[in-house]
Amino acid sequence: MTESSSLSDRLIAGDRRALAKAITLVESTRPDHRAAAQALITEVMPKTGGAIRLGFSGPPGVGKSSFIESFGVYLTDLGLKVAVLAIDPSSVRSGGSILGDKTRMEELSRRDKAFIRPSPSGGTLGGVARRTREAMLLCEAAGYDVVIVETVGVGQSEIAVADMVDMFILLVSPGGGDELQGIKRGIMELADLVVVNKSDGDLEQAARRAQSEYRGALHIMRPKSPNWTPRVLRASALKRTGLDAVWQQIRKHREALSESGELAATRAEQARAWMWSEIQDQLLDRVRAANPDAVHEYERAVVEGRLPPGAAAEAVLALFLERGDSGEKPPLQP
Repeated sequence: MTESSSLSDRLIAGDRRALAKAITLVESTRPDHRAAAQALITEVMPKTGGAIRLGFSGPPGVGKSSFIESFGVYLTDLGLKVAVLAIDPSSVRSGGSILGDKTRMEELSRRDKAFIRPSPSGGTLGGVARRTREAMLLCEAAGYDVVIVETVGVGQSEIAVADMVDMFILLVSPGGGDELQGIKRGIMELADLVVVNKSDGDLEQAARRAQSEYRGALHIMRPKSPNWTPRVLRASALKRTGLDAVWQQIRKHREALSESGELAATRAEQARAWMWSEIQDQLLDRVRAANPDAVHEYERAVVEGRLPPGAAAEAVLALFLERGDSGEKPPLQP
């Protein structure tokens, strides 16, 4: 029995340590680890596809982690297994990340039916870790019923998470109009469900007004699916109210898209897009690695204004495609 087969068997059996080890493997950039990771993914693929894939996003301060913890606890109380892939912002300067979601979700992390995996975004588009898609498949193979991806925040690049989940949920605060202005139209158009969090105490009335304003905003937008009209709900992560309504809408969304065939079609298109994303990422890695000294030289020439970015890009590609690692380089302008 190969090592990957042993790991896949333990993973499929629901071994949490095996799942953690498998995700570490797919996040590795070592060539031998990448080969082993692809072999593992191939082995477990028949066991994937059964989970509900949810993406949560929202502006800073909206309480994403608190809401996800409360919602995760609610789901585990229903007997469901919940995996949370919490994408932390990576430091642009150091490459490090906060990785603090396990400490922010203390109660959920203690649940036997919950698995929380903080992962650095690595600066990839939308704050979504490059290997999040593979981690989702591993969680499904391990028998998790709901897989949640928590993203860094709201921005145009959050389309990345919407392209890998079944349902994109936007969390907002009771701020209403002012906050609505700060959320880009593109993000609102991606939302399958909008949840006004912190609807409790002194903020309850403000949450009601915000709910009405977001409903109005969604009303003038064309729904992204012909089989689903986005709703706006109120909830409180603190008081743990409104969570049943959120879950009910998630189940209705799943049912509507499954019966129409849209869910299967969307997942197939996501897989195709994933393939091309991998091609793009791997090509970029290989271009940079083919001759790092030469690449650095062209970068320096661009920074110093000796070469236009377009010309430098063409030169680097020529270096990779035509000359490989020979060390020959198109001449730089003095």
